[in-house]
Amino acid sequence: MSEFWNKKINEIEPYVAGEQPKKGEKVIKLNTNENPYPPTPMARVILRTCDVAELRLYPNASSTELLEAVAEKEGVKPSQVFAGNGSDEVLALCFQTFFEKENETALPVLTPEFSYSFYPVFAKFYDVRTIKIPLKEDFRLDPDDYIGTPNCGIVIANPNAPTSRSIIVEDIKRICQGNPDSVVLIDEAYAAFSDPYETAVSILPECPNLVVVRTCSKSHSLAGLRVGYAIASEELIEGLNRAKDSFNSYPLDRLAQMIAAAAIRDTAYNRKCIDKIIATRKNTEAALKELGFTMPKSSSNFLFAKPPKGIDAETLYKNLKSKGILVRYFKTEGINDRLRITIGTDEEMEKFIAAVKEEVSNAKDS
Repeated sequence: MSEFWNKKINEIEPYVAGEQPKKGEKVIKLNTNENPYPPTPMARVILRTCDVAELRLYPNASSTELLEAVAEKEGVKPSQVFAGNGSDEVLALCFQTFFEKENETALPVLTPEFSYSFYPVFAKFYDVRTIKIPLKEDFRLDPDDYIGTPNCGIVIANPNAPTSRSIIVEDIKRICQGNPDSVVLIDEAYAAFSDPYETAVSILPECPNLVVVRTCSKSHSLAGLRVGYAIASEELIEGLNRAKDSFNSYPLDRLAQMIAAAAIRDTAYNRKCIDKIIATRKNTEAALKELGFTMPKSSSNFLFAKPPKGIDAETLYKNLKSKGILVRYFKTEGINDRLRITIGTDEEMEKFIAAVKEEVSNAKDS
């Protein structure tokens, strides 16, 4: 609390990011859903050959090369793509652009009860009223729950975080067509790890109210560059550009634009890394189930696992941390009996499973 902060800053509960280890600290980091593999080899080429003198100049305000790379890959026009400083900035600008400020007559935004914990922070920060829609058994999202309730917008992460579950594109189309006067925001931060991979971009021609948001942090191993983008109709993208140019005309630096464009174009390397993560995820899921863990079928690069009876999730999180293994634990009621476990390399996951086996054995002996 501070007398110099305004009322909103004094009252808001900011988003809490996953724990970052101190410099030089050796840990197995399975808590922030980063990709365990390096980005495209082209990143090293770009860093080695870039003209440092050009850093005195502002970057391309429209991120033209990046927009063109995304458009080529997705089969849309560059004017249907918007780029920002990570998908978090893109999401924040979506909240500012498409959703109504809270007042006596403003309709709410609908979002799942358990989802990306930045959504309620954005809503509070931009004075947007929200209604959290309960999930079904085993964290399943029912599209019918998002049809028939008056709203000014809908925000769904697909696959959802932290639950790891996804819905099919046909269900997204039903939600969009059932809410023709509202923008439906589908956050596909983890969609590339679905098996098979489905994107809502395919239904854009039928759903003019749809915005698909992506990040290069997870699927393209570029969390350190902060690059995100949205794909939508030209009308909706124009609105995002108006918001951007009223806030920050240069959200992406020169290096971020070049490297992200190269990563998106390097589809073969990207596919190779994603396939390795999916295979490791399946092996880790099987190993955890053998130890008595339960979890929904994951469509992401993480598992949302409930420890077997007799093992407390928070205690397990702390014990793993003491062994140099970081996973994510949420104190939120309704999901505080589970851990979110990022999929690392095979070697990292073998060490993780060995540590979990030890904890399960200790629990049985006590």
